[in-house]
Amino acid sequence: MEASAAAIGALVVGGGFVLAFVFGLVAAKANFCTMGALSDIVNMGHWGRMRMWLLAIAVAIVGTSLLAYTGQVDLAKSVPQRPLLPWLSLAVGGLIFGVGMTLAGGCANKNLVRLGGGSVRSLVVLVFTGIASYMTLKGLFGQWRASVLDPVNVNLGERGWPDQGLATALAKATGMDAKAALLAMSAVCVLGLLVFVFKDKRFRGNAVQITGALVLGVLVAAGWYVTGHLGYGENPDTLETVYFATNTRTLESLSFVAPLAFSLELLMLWTDKSLHVTFGIASVLGVIAGSAAYALATRTFRWEGFASMADLRNQLVGAMLMGFGGVTALGCTIGQGLSGLSTLAIGSFIAVAGIMAGSVATLKYMLWKMEQE
Repeated sequence: MEASAAAIGALVVGGGFVLAFVFGLVAAKANFCTMGALSDIVNMGHWGRMRMWLLAIAVAIVGTSLLAYTGQVDLAKSVPQRPLLPWLSLAVGGLIFGVGMTLAGGCANKNLVRLGGGSVRSLVVLVFTGIASYMTLKGLFGQWRASVLDPVNVNLGERGWPDQGLATALAKATGMDAKAALLAMSAVCVLGLLVFVFKDKRFRGNAVQITGALVLGVLVAAGWYVTGHLGYGENPDTLETVYFATNTRTLESLSFVAPLAFSLELLMLWTDKSLHVTFGIASVLGVIAGSAAYALATRTFRWEGFASMADLRNQLVGAMLMGFGGVTALGCTIGQGLSGLSTLAIGSFIAVAGIMAGSVATLKYMLWKMEQE
């Protein structure tokens, strides 16, 4: 049974690396970036990359909902779907993350992609994001998060909700069967997104963005399957059924802020036998490797540093804000913006709204400041 447990853990870790490798390669090819999408809208009124992100969400919802409907995974046990809704942490964390990713010129995922392409600047950003993330999980920042923000919450479990999904809200409001509500809510969200995405003629003709969105959405759903189905088994020590090789000890999909902290922890405490490579850590490495493979194959690999001291300052401040905000909001533009939203969790919508508000406000401030200068 020990060999079996080790094999399951290796499967989850390997699966995380492969999924993230493809994610990094496709993100580099399609220039996928949530902050960039918001910047395109604010500065140029161009919605191309935003439509790509929304299409990826729609695909991820379809795949994840099908997994839940057929009983392949139990999303109620995932972090985004837990019935305790820390709405203040989600809103504040999302807002701070949005400000941070804009100052840093991209979210954690975008910096991982850039690192694969040779950006030393992104390496510095990711290290400081990881430090701030770890401080928010277990250190100084975590004290303020746990004592001020997290206690402000709504316990939906006390009201009989098994999770915080929109499908559960629909079932409670209408008396529908849980599975029927899941299909109905998923259909409404997906159809709404598809109508908006494909009403633009220019986007309909962009094969790279459409294909990229389809692949990224499938990868998010596949992440839930790897950790929630393939990685679900019996622990030989306790004889309990557990989720193997995840930092949260439950099913996960792609997310990159907290995994940066766990990656640093593993590097610093390598001889601690209680620490192991996990799905999240493998995902961080996979995105870098996938992006590097694309950069080398297309001969676009270039070493890149900081443009100025002001650039360094903005990047470091942004990195620290991303680390704190990403952990407080329980995810980043990928962890909440794709993986979380794919579960239709109410908290994920709150976090993503905060991220978008923080980013747009910062972009408009930066634009105003440039105009003044």
